[in-house]
Amino acid sequence: MSRRKKLQILIPFVMLLFLGAYAKHRLLDKKPISGTLSSKLMDETSGIAASSINPDVYYVHNDSGDTSRFFSISPEGKLKATIYFTGDKKVWLGVTDCEDIAVGPGPRKGKSYVYLGDIGDNKAERKCVTVYRFLENTLWARDTTTYAVPAAINLKYPDGAKDAETLMVDPVEKLLYIVTKRSDTVGVYTAPLDYKANDTLTLTKRTKLFFPGFKPFKWITAGDISKDGQQILLKSYEKVYYWQRQPNEHIWDAMARKTRELPYTVEKQGEAIGFTPDGKGYYTTSEGVFSPIYYYDSPKK
Repeated sequence: MSRRKKLQILIPFVMLLFLGAYAKHRLLDKKPISGTLSSKLMDETSGIAASSINPDVYYVHNDSGDTSRFFSISPEGKLKATIYFTGDKKVWLGVTDCEDIAVGPGPRKGKSYVYLGDIGDNKAERKCVTVYRFLENTLWARDTTTYAVPAAINLKYPDGAKDAETLMVDPVEKLLYIVTKRSDTVGVYTAPLDYKANDTLTLTKRTKLFFPGFKPFKWITAGDISKDGQQILLKSYEKVYYWQRQPNEHIWDAMARKTRELPYTVEKQGEAIGFTPDGKGYYTTSEGVFSPIYYYDSPKK
């Protein structure tokens, strides 16, 4: 076969390989965007958590500067419901700085609850932070504005005030988790889920975690525990950390083991991460009007 004929065969073949690699990069390797937060009301989104009773419903909320409310959305970002509540009457907007949201069990067996963490404290000066607990409602899956009555718990750190943006629920041991945000090492604290309304409790410090990197990029801004309690996520502004829980292991012991870093598309100010109900994937989103919602597969699918 002549050289010319060889080139006539080889060049199209190389071009096909190149086009195939390019298509794989664009269509398969690219992290899919699930949707976009559709309402200007959601302009400072700081947490996301999947409903346990409403299919394809997730809860999100704004951080400091918003009033006492949170929202339900579809995975595509469509606003479904705005849920208002009465917060702290001593605070102008009812809340100080809501930084994360979680869904899990609570005091009534077989019921699901939403936990909204008013836990932000940039200056580390609050005597107590507050978590609001709401019984989940099927109305929150509809296009509506509604009101809910929370049961609040006030939480004190055993070692002084801290800023935190991560609230998680362990459905296995029935514990609330708060992971602090700043410093070279962050603290992991717990409180019981079965609390009485308006109680004031002292958190229990469980461990410290160190993540390499530079401030503020390494600061921990969100986290979630899967609904079966077997997977754990924490995220900073530039990385996502993942653990799988071993049998009979505490969450804090799992997080003390070596972490696995997952792929992550760095967002403008990414402060929200949450598993899908089946734990096969998770979503992230960030502050800002009409922010995109990213979807990723979990390692344990």
